[in-house]
Amino acid sequence: MTLADFEPQLLRWRHHLHRHPETGFEEVNTADYVASVLSALGLEVHRGIGGTGLVANLTVGEGKGVIGLRAEMDALAITEAAEGRAYASQTPGRMHACGHDGHMTMVLGAARLLRERRNFSGTVRFIFQPAEEHGRGAKAMMDDGLFERFPVDEIYGAHNMPGLPAGCFATRTGGIMASEDNFVIHVKGRGTHAARPHMGVDPIVIGAEIVLALQTIVSRSLDPSLPAVISCTEFITDGIRNAIPSNVVIKGDTRSYSPDVQALLEKRMREVSTGICSTHGAECTFEYTHEFAPTVNWAECVPTALAAATAVAGAGKVDGNVQPMMISEDFGAFLRIVPGAFVFIGNGDTGATGGTPLHNARYDFNDSLLPIGARYFAEIARIRLPN
Repeated sequence: MTLADFEPQLLRWRHHLHRHPETGFEEVNTADYVASVLSALGLEVHRGIGGTGLVANLTVGEGKGVIGLRAEMDALAITEAAEGRAYASQTPGRMHACGHDGHMTMVLGAARLLRERRNFSGTVRFIFQPAEEHGRGAKAMMDDGLFERFPVDEIYGAHNMPGLPAGCFATRTGGIMASEDNFVIHVKGRGTHAARPHMGVDPIVIGAEIVLALQTIVSRSLDPSLPAVISCTEFITDGIRNAIPSNVVIKGDTRSYSPDVQALLEKRMREVSTGICSTHGAECTFEYTHEFAPTVNWAECVPTALAAATAVAGAGKVDGNVQPMMISEDFGAFLRIVPGAFVFIGNGDTGATGGTPLHNARYDFNDSLLPIGARYFAEIARIRLPN
C-alpha cells in the first residue's frame, strides 16, 4: 500500500459520507455504503444489529483475542452552511456536524490497513453504531445481542475535538465524559389578557423563577468537588403578544458523573419546580429521563490507547491526563459492559482549520486526521493482538 493510494481513498470515503448524511436509526444508505466498502475489503459483514448497526469481522492467525473498534454513523438535523464546500450535504436539513463521517472513515481505513498488513493474530470487530447523538444506538445494539453474538475482550473509540491542536490525542483513566439526563417541566397557569394580569396565573413569571432557582442547586445543594451542570435550553409558551399564556414548558439537560449526583439533581429539581408552582397557585408536571451513561475509561485499557497514540503521533502530542469534559457520548454504555478506552483527537485550534465547534452549521471534519485516526485504530489491534 502506498501513501498516495491510501489517503485519496480515505478522502473519497469521507466526502461521500458527508454528502449523504442520515440521522439516528435512519442510516440505511450509510450502512449500505459502509457494508459495501467492508465487503470489498473481503471482510465478513453482519447487518441490521440494533436497527441499522453493523459489525464486520477480520480474523488473522491463530490468536484467540478479540478487539472491538467502534464508529458512529448518524448525522444531525442541521442545515449545512458551507458555501463552496464541494462535498456539502445533499440532504436538506441534515449534515455531519459532529464528524461521524470522519470517524467512520478512520475505522474503515483501519480495516484496510489491518487486512493488507496482517500484522496481528486474533480477531478485530469493526462496529458501526447507529443513533449516537441521542444516546439510543449503543443500547439498541446491545439489546439485539451485540456482545453475545460478537463478543469482544476490549473496545476502543475516538472523537474529534475542535479546540485541540490537529492530530493531538487526549485521554485519561476513569471518567472522561459525563452522563446526560433530560428534563421537561410543564407549568400550567391560567391565561388572561395581557392588560389584566391579576385575572390569571402567569406561567411565564413562574417559569422564569424556576429557571433561576434551578441554577442554585449545583452551587448550594451539591458538594463543590463534584462536577455537575444544569442547563435550561428551551422555554416554550402557548401565548401571543397580547395574551398571557396558560402553559409554559421548560426543557433542558443535566450532566454529571455519578448515580448519586444524578439522583440528587432529579430530587432537588423536582422539589424546586413543584414548590415554586405551588407557591404561585400553578400546577407542575416534572419529567426526568436518563439518556447517556458517563464514559468511564478502564484503567487497564488506557495504557494501550496511549501507546497507540504515541506510536502514531509522538509522545509530545499525547495527553494522558486530560480534564474530564461535561459532554456526553453513547460509547459510555459499551464501557459499562466491556473494558475499553475512549480518546479525543484534535480537530484543530480555534480559528484554525478544524477549529469550528461541533454541532455548528459550518463545522467540518479535518481531513488531515483521517490517516492518523486510521493508523491509531490499526495500532490498537497490533498492540493488543500480537502475532
